[in-house]
Amino acid sequence: MPIFLKAIVGLAAVAVIPAALAAENRKPNVVIFFTDDQGTLDANCFGSEDLYTPTIDRLAETGVRFTQAYAHTVCCPARAMLMTGRYPQRGGVEQWTQANAKDGRFGVNMAREEVTLAEVLGGAGYRTALFGKWHLGADFKHGPTEQGFDEFFGLRGGFIDNFNHHALHGNGFHDLYEGTKEVFMRDEYFPDLITERALRFVDQNKERPFFLYVAFNIPHYPEQADKKFEERYKDLPMPRRAYAQMVSTTDDRMGRILSRLERHGLRDNTIVVFMSDNGHSIEDYRIRGKDHSSGLPEGANYGANGGGGNTGKWRGNKGTFFEGGIRVPAVLSYPAGLPGGIVRDGAVTAMDWMPTILELCDVAPPTVKLDGKSLVSGIRSESGADWHEVLHWQWRGAWAVRRGDWKLMGQGADPEFLGNLAGPEPERKNHLEEQPELAKELATLHADWVKEVTPAESAEN
Repeated sequence: MPIFLKAIVGLAAVAVIPAALAAENRKPNVVIFFTDDQGTLDANCFGSEDLYTPTIDRLAETGVRFTQAYAHTVCCPARAMLMTGRYPQRGGVEQWTQANAKDGRFGVNMAREEVTLAEVLGGAGYRTALFGKWHLGADFKHGPTEQGFDEFFGLRGGFIDNFNHHALHGNGFHDLYEGTKEVFMRDEYFPDLITERALRFVDQNKERPFFLYVAFNIPHYPEQADKKFEERYKDLPMPRRAYAQMVSTTDDRMGRILSRLERHGLRDNTIVVFMSDNGHSIEDYRIRGKDHSSGLPEGANYGANGGGGNTGKWRGNKGTFFEGGIRVPAVLSYPAGLPGGIVRDGAVTAMDWMPTILELCDVAPPTVKLDGKSLVSGIRSESGADWHEVLHWQWRGAWAVRRGDWKLMGQGADPEFLGNLAGPEPERKNHLEEQPELAKELATLHADWVKEVTPAESAEN
């Protein structure tokens, strides 16, 4: 048979392979839902029975629920951990990143040399997209499309009003972008905009492996929830009522995306990660000035109404290194490759998702040092695993180090609080004076860690 006829016959044979078989043989898709300011226990399956979170609960039923999952105390460093699998200090994210793409006078940008999960998966043939919040530096020479994402739609900074799309601190600024192009869609509800983009992305890429990062800007303030949840929570007291509506709004949009995966027969072969970036917020803010760029009137409330999150026995909230500030809900679901309906109690971090996902996708990790660890073997083992003996956090001079049940927190060179995580009232007592040697050991661990993760240029300056 002539070679050209062999080629035609071969192509014809490939064409009749059932789509289901082709899907079985391709690499898994990856979807990450990263929510914003969702507190430690704030999903029904984590014990908050007053919350309606059917999507998160379904993920837990089909996957692994982690009871000791750690992100960071605020947005930026948590996102650096997620994207790079490394401590954020390695990429220079140790203070607020630039929020306004058109004004570089304040904030840093994550180092371009950092290798993101999008870059690694993109190099392995994945189509990559980020819809939602970036917050690792808004400068146009940085940002998602400069760090491996084929598509980006959302805010480059930290938070926006969901209808006028302005950041609201100070005099505010407009923050809605398609890649590096500013777009104006006033009065359109931002969580719906990113959900619709995610649905379109799934439709367009259902025949190829893809990485979809949906970085919700909710339940972060301003608390502008879907009105359909008002009746469900009408009997809850404030501020829990307003916050609960935001959590259910977030869960609802996650559900729409999962349903689209199911419609295309992609759910079993899709790795789905759900996690929050930090604990719940207790911040209160009001518009300052009569001519705010957003058009909102002076005095308009846009904060978190003083709180509303559920930390159970854990102390703290966003902005602190107590457990309520850094311990967050997290679930990993991959029906085709991991057991479902199980719980793992070992400590995990946002840095672990990158090596875990790469192992499940059979994609080689980058050559840089990763601080995260793959969770795969510990998930598959009936006995679980203790993945991290020691964990560190640092933000703008404040820091914490955890070893076992002990966690030391400090400011600058000074330890300030030594807490114990065991018992019914963890971190309520400061053991600093009665355990000086332990505090010294942990402080030394922190000092050595700082030297190890600080880039050489920063260490010299």
